[in-house]
Amino acid sequence: MKKIIITGGAGFIGSHVVRRFVNQYPEYKILNLDSLTYAGNLENLKDIENKPNYQFLKADITNEEQIKEIFSEFQPDGVIHLAAESHVDRSITTPLEFVKSNVIGTVILLDAAKKVWNNNYEGKRFHHVSTDEVYGALGETGFFTEETKYNPHSPYSASKASSDHFVRAYTDTYNLPVVITNCSNNYGPNHFPEKFIPLLIHNIINNNPLPIYGDGNYTRDWLYVIDHAVAIDLVFHKGKNKENYNIGGFNEWKNIDLVHLLCKLMDKKLGRKEGESAKLITFVKDRPGHDLRYAIDATKINKELGWKPSVNFEEGLTKTIDWYMNNKDWLNHVTSGSYRKYYDEQYDLT
Repeated sequence: MKKIIITGGAGFIGSHVVRRFVNQYPEYKILNLDSLTYAGNLENLKDIENKPNYQFLKADITNEEQIKEIFSEFQPDGVIHLAAESHVDRSITTPLEFVKSNVIGTVILLDAAKKVWNNNYEGKRFHHVSTDEVYGALGETGFFTEETKYNPHSPYSASKASSDHFVRAYTDTYNLPVVITNCSNNYGPNHFPEKFIPLLIHNIINNNPLPIYGDGNYTRDWLYVIDHAVAIDLVFHKGKNKENYNIGGFNEWKNIDLVHLLCKLMDKKLGRKEGESAKLITFVKDRPGHDLRYAIDATKINKELGWKPSVNFEEGLTKTIDWYMNNKDWLNHVTSGSYRKYYDEQYDLT
């Protein structure tokens, strides 16, 4: 029986990875560590919470003694590390929170794994999940590859870049068996609605303004979160130690084009006249250091491990809209209280 620790498993991407591993590998023991910050929600895992191979433990990855104790008691064979502060806007306001979680938390986990494995690395693996934002920004052409130099522009991306470097340092210095994956923007069910697509869906449902930074021409590569979970599964089991793999959707969209597509799809879902939701589009002041374009070349993971996206963007977006439309109670719950206040202040929509 393999024993796997998944950090951040109550969050957006993490919950899909936990579900994938619990259902796909009933012979594994999966321990989900999450501190349950505003973006962590155990409602994301209701369907698997009673599975015999699943366990949840509330834990803070920045608490060194707690993490050491958990690793010593659980004796994991593998770690899949997703826990992170991830919202760029928040990193601009509170950068130290991102340093503590994303840098110090990662080092504490690396050190705990190193000590509990004690140079016996046979069958062991530390999988660090990162972002394409560590590479900085692209011009109108070109793609991020695994050889692209790091050039982070926000406190969030700088903290993730630092954590990537620490992971590599631990394999170079201590021979820790590690893999790193860098993904593009995820979308799909359970996404906390401070992020672009779920924010738009929530606001369209409620006839609230659709805040679009700058002129809306920022371009992102979009990856359906369930496809990402499958890719993490493949890299964890079949990737090569000391390698990194870029995971992208081959799916570039300008923000303004994406919001118009989303409005069109939701007008149909909500029985509105086409063009009605698009009237909610509101251009807001740009954020500092906003990268113009991200685009991932996912050729390596495709050629070496056979992974490719299972859905095109319109299909994935339709699935995502349907999930939010069918889970309005979840959406209303997570958008109440403190988040509502943050959102109004962030976009000056009070």
